[in-house]
Amino acid sequence: MPANKTGSSPKKKGRRLRLIVIAVVLLLVGGLGFGTYWSISTVRASFPETTGSLQLKGLSDPVQVKRDGNGIPQIYGDSPEDLFRAQGFVQAQDRFWEMDVRRHMTAGRLSEMFGSGQVETDAFLRTMGWRRVAQQEYDTKLSPSTKKYLRAYSDGVNAYLKDHEGKALSVEYAALDFKNDGYKPEKWTPVDSVAWLKAMAWDLRGNMQDEVDRALASSRLSAKQIEELYPSYPYSRNKPIVQGGALNEATDEFDPKATSTGTAGATGSTGATGGAAGSTGVPSGVGGATQGLQSRLTSMSKTLEKVPALLGPNGSGIGSNSWVVSGKYTTTGKPLLANDPHLAPQLPSVWYQMGLHCNQVSSKCPFDAAGYTFSGMPGVVIGHNQNISWGMTNLGADVSDLYLEKVTATHYLYDGKQVPFRSREETIKVAGGKNRTITVRSTNNGPIVSDRDDELTNVGKSAPVGSGADDVAPDRGDGYAVALKWTALSPSNSMDAVFGLNSARNFDEFRKAARDFAVPAQNLIYADTKGNIGYQAPGRIPVRNEGDGRYPAPGWDSRYRWSSKFIPQSALPWEYNPDRGYIVTANQAVIDKKKYPYLLTDDWGYGARSQRITDLIESKIKDGGKISTDDMQSLQTDNSSEIAKVLTPYLLKINVKDPFVREAQKLLEGWDYTQDADSAAAAYFNSVWRNTLMLAFGDKLPKELRVKGQCLRVRPAGDSGPLEDLDGNTRLVRECGTRDADQAQPDGGDRWYEVVRKLIKEPGNDWWKTAGTRNHPGATNRDQLLAQAMKNARSELTAKLGKNINTWSWGRLHRLTLKNQTLGTEGPGVVQWMLNRGPWDLAGGEAAVNATGWNAAGGYDVTWVPSMRMVVNLDNFDKSRWINLTGASGHAYNAHYTDQTEKWAKGELLPWAFSKTAVDKSTDDQLALTP
Repeated sequence: MPANKTGSSPKKKGRRLRLIVIAVVLLLVGGLGFGTYWSISTVRASFPETTGSLQLKGLSDPVQVKRDGNGIPQIYGDSPEDLFRAQGFVQAQDRFWEMDVRRHMTAGRLSEMFGSGQVETDAFLRTMGWRRVAQQEYDTKLSPSTKKYLRAYSDGVNAYLKDHEGKALSVEYAALDFKNDGYKPEKWTPVDSVAWLKAMAWDLRGNMQDEVDRALASSRLSAKQIEELYPSYPYSRNKPIVQGGALNEATDEFDPKATSTGTAGATGSTGATGGAAGSTGVPSGVGGATQGLQSRLTSMSKTLEKVPALLGPNGSGIGSNSWVVSGKYTTTGKPLLANDPHLAPQLPSVWYQMGLHCNQVSSKCPFDAAGYTFSGMPGVVIGHNQNISWGMTNLGADVSDLYLEKVTATHYLYDGKQVPFRSREETIKVAGGKNRTITVRSTNNGPIVSDRDDELTNVGKSAPVGSGADDVAPDRGDGYAVALKWTALSPSNSMDAVFGLNSARNFDEFRKAARDFAVPAQNLIYADTKGNIGYQAPGRIPVRNEGDGRYPAPGWDSRYRWSSKFIPQSALPWEYNPDRGYIVTANQAVIDKKKYPYLLTDDWGYGARSQRITDLIESKIKDGGKISTDDMQSLQTDNSSEIAKVLTPYLLKINVKDPFVREAQKLLEGWDYTQDADSAAAAYFNSVWRNTLMLAFGDKLPKELRVKGQCLRVRPAGDSGPLEDLDGNTRLVRECGTRDADQAQPDGGDRWYEVVRKLIKEPGNDWWKTAGTRNHPGATNRDQLLAQAMKNARSELTAKLGKNINTWSWGRLHRLTLKNQTLGTEGPGVVQWMLNRGPWDLAGGEAAVNATGWNAAGGYDVTWVPSMRMVVNLDNFDKSRWINLTGASGHAYNAHYTDQTEKWAKGELLPWAFSKTAVDKSTDDQLALTP
């Protein structure tokens, strides 16, 4: 892959660029076939003009675009329309390929760009109808000012498109010509921007995968075993975000200063308990599911995997850190706020750094904000303005449910009556192929997602039906269809919230903007220049009449429909200047469920990161200590492993006689549980952890949860007889996993920390037992299994890293490769070589604060990352710091393609200029956009 180079002076950048491009072109001309097209001019044709003057039609006054040494733009204008028109133009300069792919994805039109291989994905996306909902939002929900800003942004994008096409837009279009000759992007529309929020919501949708996985596990595990793998949240050990307050049930308003009345957990309209789940949340019959259920849920899972996850694998890994510390405990005397969202590694990064500044801030031009934006969407998503700063982490509320539906070709059953589907036809255009037409059928619970795959027609053949619904369950016949109920499939005005946050001046205005943030539900933290800190949980979160959303619900029974109301915004938890002086959100529980009557979810992150952050803050401010900006930055790169603290003492007690394994075991003696990139101990421990999980749990899960291609000899599903028949023949069958590596189980996240934390104290528990043969007995207790895991890990690392343990390091196992979206993963090899970058050897790990995530079932490669990091100084914004995963540019070989990555990998941050004086001082390139 091309070298990872950071930017320097313009002359050095230009000279290095020429050398790289010349070398690449010579290689290509030397026989790879692309040389005729991929010349120096092809590669450089799309690089943006960043100096001088350009005319931008529609501006009312000139706009200045000032870029620093990393190519990060700060835009200055006299009106909001001018700012957002310029934002659209500049983002198209740097990132239009990314924008174009995103809008085709959200509209279910990837096949128009990439051909027949995307038809199934498009069909599923059309079935959900993201683009249709976005159009409804634009037509009926958004404020006039928001629509005006969206139109201005679109005009800016289209002004750039008018004068650029093909290779002048991006080198990827030159490559696309080989597959889709003559492709030309359409004009950008406001709805293209709104639809991106649906993709964001999909990746942050909550527990849908858990819902599927629990049901899939039922073919091999009992209801009790499944519950053991999904333990309850440890409220007593890992503190929730909001640690006080109570709901005034008379007014349905949350009061952060009130004392809990002890009435939480009520049933009925709050939906906190009751329904099919009973006390454990497991529908009756789940342990006896047949192969029909397995087949159908497998197909559902595969279909979910096909939908592009632009933000990251949905599950326990995706998340974020944010925290804010009051000036009472900071060296500046004003708050410090940190945020680092954990998302899928992408090239370019999902984030785009930018500043949007009205020359004179007023009611007519209220914007003076900087931070992280999404290419293709106006405004700043995370960052600060001249008065406040805000950050986000995924709240994780359960906002989607799967419903089993008894259907005919034209009707579905509901309360004993046949109801006609709401149907529509969708035509999918295919580059280089024939159009495909699909029929989308919807019930009152949402679209039938099981129509989208031949196997998916089997999803509900024997799906569990909860107690309380069994008496009204229809004849199963050929099985049930599956519908998706999801808050994002109803129009909302979430886009209004973006501009509200950008212009908010205080906590009241911040909370008012948050009320519009319907989808996706996010934890919002807050700080202002007057010294206040706060938190708000926004979002459209359903109230269930029956059931708890942990398993598919019976769609034919009206008792299981969502209530007509959502949790009132006034009732959602919030805090303002809590006495403890800080607020931490890292996907842990929002509030103790015993103190809050509404059900948000039972599938929280388990709080390993949040409690580590809390403990480090507490240790720093103990006895009058103060936290500095450096401390905030250092905390973001904390590499400590919580599970290592739990498991290592047990590993060291095992009497290992094999000197080969004992040599590796010694690495753990005196280890401080820190996962630095050069740590041999971290490499060995994480391999032991991975092998422990596979022996204790992974090898007992159904093939639908295991990694694709990993094969085991296991009992047939439902077979509890002897391992051999009367003739001495084995009864085991060969089963191979079917799931993508970054989605498989056990993934090793902090849910598994909680599972092992409990079981480690039960050495004779059945989970520690493994199947064996006459010649190779399996483990019968904890220590035997851990001994086998240490042996397996020694062998694995010897194969991967060599016999000499002195050469081992965690970073050599734990690597990040940045892949250009679409063509960087599925394009011709030479195109991937040109567009991708890496690898980087990384520190950190799964559920560490420095959350360079990996999936223990799939391997050690990095699958999600802190996609950006920022520390905001509310005393002096110019002393704030930020970093992006890649760089400002989406153009391969541009100096700013990955110029921030090396610093990001080391935990470094860049200076973040905000005031006009500081921006002018840091400006390298200046472009004037004129009417």
